[in-house]
Amino acid sequence: MIGTLIKGFATGAALIIAIGSQNAFILRQGLRREHVLPLVTFCALSDAALIFAGIGGAGALIRGNALLLDITRYGGALFLGSYGVLAARRAWSGCHMKLHAQTGTSLQAALAACFAFTLLNPHVYLDTVVLVGSVANQQGEDARWWFGAGAALASIVWFSALGYGARLLAPWFEKDIAWRVLDSLIAVVVMLLAGSLLLA
Repeated sequence: MIGTLIKGFATGAALIIAIGSQNAFILRQGLRREHVLPLVTFCALSDAALIFAGIGGAGALIRGNALLLDITRYGGALFLGSYGVLAARRAWSGCHMKLHAQTGTSLQAALAACFAFTLLNPHVYLDTVVLVGSVANQQGEDARWWFGAGAALASIVWFSALGYGARLLAPWFEKDIAWRVLDSLIAVVVMLLAGSLLLA
């Protein structure tokens, strides 16, 4: 079972360790040291729920539901495009909150943004529910749940490392130019993702 757990961990890590809008958002919040635990917890639990839903058979439902995929596709593109514009404006204006400022994003706003980045992205369903669920179900009746646990563990490790490891980069982000570069990269990434959703 340990081998299956490791295989699931490797599969989950391969899917989530990539530059994406959700990861960029967690990185930014980690740099600000703002609501890191609730956001990391939300991302990890969301992945785990989707992974185990896929193992339980939800993958087949999603593959056959064109309306659901269209809703998440257009909704996700709209959200990502809007966030990309905001990031581009921040990069252009250079107006960034200082790392140690007393005011910032509220917990409710941060969780709402994280919710949108996570669940308005059709790729999250295809990766976790359909792909991981399909591979897990090839492992056998009992082993599939160990595979899913490994993939979920990868999500926990990755988001924790991203959120809490970001503080190691904090000295660099005392400079305005670093925030300009980060927001420029975020704007490019989310705009490309929005475009890919519309063209899919």
